Amino acid sequence: MTSHTTAGPPAPTRPHTSLPTGAPAGTAPGSPTGTGTGSPTAPAPADTAPGAPAGTEAQPPAGAAGAAGAAGAQGPGHRERARERLWTAVQARSEHAAAAVCFEALDAGMPLEDVLLDVIGPVQAKVGQEWAAGRITVAQEHAATAIHDRVIAAAAHRTPHQAPAPLARVTVACVEGEWHALPARILAEVLRGRGFAVDFLGAQVPTPHLIAHLHQTGPDVVALSSSLPTRLPTAHAAITAVQAIGLPVLAGGAAFGPQGRYARLLGADGWAPDARAAADVLATRLERPAHALHQPPGDLPHLADQEYTLVTRTAPRLVAGVLAALEDRIPPMRDYTEQQRERTAEDIAHIVDFLAASLYTDDPALFTGFTTWTADILTARGVPPTVLSPALDLLAGELGDFPRALTHLHAARTALNTRPTVPGPGNHA
Repeated sequence: MTSHTTAGPPAPTRPHTSLPTGAPAGTAPGSPTGTGTGSPTAPAPADTAPGAPAGTEAQPPAGAAGAAGAAGAQGPGHRERARERLWTAVQARSEHAAAAVCFEALDAGMPLEDVLLDVIGPVQAKVGQEWAAGRITVAQEHAATAIHDRVIAAAAHRTPHQAPAPLARVTVACVEGEWHALPARILAEVLRGRGFAVDFLGAQVPTPHLIAHLHQTGPDVVALSSSLPTRLPTAHAAITAVQAIGLPVLAGGAAFGPQGRYARLLGADGWAPDARAAADVLATRLERPAHALHQPPGDLPHLADQEYTLVTRTAPRLVAGVLAALEDRIPPMRDYTEQQRERTAEDIAHIVDFLAASLYTDDPALFTGFTTWTADILTARGVPPTVLSPALDLLAGELGDFPRALTHLHAARTALNTRPTVPGPGNHA
């Protein structure tokens, strides 16, 4: 699960802008861990409220004064100021200043859940937006994410959880191959605050190890998080395996698409767009229908054509073929350094990975969203997005006998040609 919104394109990964431009390729950074378009939370309205004024350390007093302090922490403008101060601290890479902002909000009476979702979450989202616009580096993004992770841990231990009888026992984990753990971490703390007993397993949990752990610990429900659509096949395997031992699965994260369309496709028992909604769903005691305990999850009949399987199995050959053809089509690429060639190959591999994910879900919009998102990233780094077109054309040539793949590639090509102009560097608001 995660506190990601699912609007907009999924959170893709790492275009290096090394695709051919006719000149030596740039070295713009890749997609940051825990950010991208699937940000940890939807930004709260500007008139919702953050924490206490700087310097407030004591807990709010009891009685009327305490109620007034708590109300102040919820008042208009307070959350916005807390977000601004946290953003300043993160930009300065000051963990202590970031922690002070959050602790002051807690001391002023703001619930931990609100600090997580209305202060930290929107700032983490802004980190992703600033990276996408080319205004911060991957290293700066990683520093911000690490600060938020440590502040969340400190704030959680600072806030007592009083739940003598937990509502339910929940295991929270990222699917295998998913390294974006911050959203799942936020969910785990929100659930603890709501009175659930939570077992947080962190990033990149291999499915066999997850199942072994569930056998050992016996939770009531499993919440699976994934930010990247390229992890959907793995998420499907995890959902199937968890359900096979009789446990319901709640899915969340940008990978599962707008309104959780892929969560339903893959047979999850529930989906939530953010951590608050996830806690609400779990409070109703999400369960597997009795008839589902002995039935396989949702079938994907479109996979019978083997296009997904063949594309994934031949991905290295596809990448090598497209790279060689690009060098023939664009002679300046022959002068690329070995590092530039490796990065270009990685870019092509990401295209193939997202094409495979769209074939798995049978949804061209997944691949189109990735392609147009990548075009925006390239534009922000001063690289013309038209560099994507030759790669798509050559990939289509390699997949001439794959009708669904050709449909998805054509849709992406059309979207590139009709995409609104995005301002380049220096022209962003």
